[in-house]
Amino acid sequence: MSTSSLGDVLSDPIDNKTKGVKTLLGDPKKAIIKLSIPMVIAMSVHTIYNFVDAVWVSGLGTDALSAVGFFFPFMFFLMAISNGIGIGGSSAVSRMIGANDKKGADNVAEHSMIFSLVIAIVITIPAVIFAEPIFSALGAGEIAPLSASYARIMFGGSTILFFTNVSNALLRGEGDTKRAMYALILGSVLNIILDPIFIYTFGLGVAGAAWATLISMATSSILLFYWLFVKNDAYVTIDIHNFKYDKAITKNILRVGLPATVQHMSMSLMMLLINGIVVTVGGTDGIAIFSTGWRVVTLAVLPLVGIATALTAVAGAAYGQKAYDKLNVSHMYSVTTGIKVELILAALTFILAPQITSIFTYTGDTIRIASQLTSFLRIICVFYPFVAFGMLSSSVFQGTGHGEKALVVTIFRSILMVVPLAYLFSIPLGMGLTGVWTGILVGNIIGSLATFVWVRIFIKKLETRL
Repeated sequence: MSTSSLGDVLSDPIDNKTKGVKTLLGDPKKAIIKLSIPMVIAMSVHTIYNFVDAVWVSGLGTDALSAVGFFFPFMFFLMAISNGIGIGGSSAVSRMIGANDKKGADNVAEHSMIFSLVIAIVITIPAVIFAEPIFSALGAGEIAPLSASYARIMFGGSTILFFTNVSNALLRGEGDTKRAMYALILGSVLNIILDPIFIYTFGLGVAGAAWATLISMATSSILLFYWLFVKNDAYVTIDIHNFKYDKAITKNILRVGLPATVQHMSMSLMMLLINGIVVTVGGTDGIAIFSTGWRVVTLAVLPLVGIATALTAVAGAAYGQKAYDKLNVSHMYSVTTGIKVELILAALTFILAPQITSIFTYTGDTIRIASQLTSFLRIICVFYPFVAFGMLSSSVFQGTGHGEKALVVTIFRSILMVVPLAYLFSIPLGMGLTGVWTGILVGNIIGSLATFVWVRIFIKKLETRL
């Protein structure tokens, strides 16, 4: 090799990096598509599992659906903290990659892993002990013991959940969405297989659904552990034995991770408050409608979640490079693509609402909620395209390390818009459950559009610095 060619290799900061890292630093449109497709596939399978899980649980009756529905906000809480740490670590890793700082990326990964495990242990003990009193206080009534039996198992597996989510996020942060996909698919498919076995064959009922979930997550975590700690071929290198606390690294993670955690927790709070309004105007049947219908919503916005995951990493790398033109392109390309996809899914949901409803109301006990579930789906699907404006714009804030901005817009949308409007339409205006769904719809539309406008202003200001 000549001296000049050797110099070219050494001067290329991308040359010795993984394929995922090279994708992050390349064309933003290609990166969005290449990184989002594996995550859309993985999350589709994961959401189908949630869908199938609801179908199996619905076979136990409305009380079982309600019992799981009461745990729904607490699942949001667990996901809030674990995903918050994961997003903070993932964003910081992406920005380190953009700045060509391998050691910094490794330190971020190590700190993220330690934080997640410590916090998971702290949560587990009191949650398991006080599960039933908590659900009784929330109005679960006679089904409080049923909710608690499900919740204790899920809370008990918090450490596994945290490890899985943070490990997956770190892989996504370095552009390795394929292996992140494999881990998610493995757990989801296994869960689909185990659900009927534990619920019906073993006769464990609602608790069986929780055990199936826990075992599936544990299997995914073993695979992730092998990649990160045994095979050790990821871009980031995690060496827990030589871990040394670094205040600067902590601040870098928490700059996005803490607002992301609070952001997700505000969503959990929103779900708790909405649950309270739903119970007031629709009883436990209302909870069954809301928790079941929201699974369909989750499935419908799944493509946006995949795109948002890719955009967070791409935006972080572009910001680290100070390539603000690439940041602008990645944002607008993601939003326009998301809107097109969600318009199609909204139309399909509206047209097929009765058929979708029939999947969850195939027993004599659940048939009574069929018409109201159909109504929920046809109202709520209107906001699908608008989610693209909010979710994908929030990803830009997270990717660039401005987590506090993502938090502000989330609180504005969920707490200041959705909850008050759901209450206003349902109780003072006397619209009942239809009013709750209308409030959720209007609040999300207003919040999403406001987020989009703020991000456009933010990016324009960055471009003026060049």
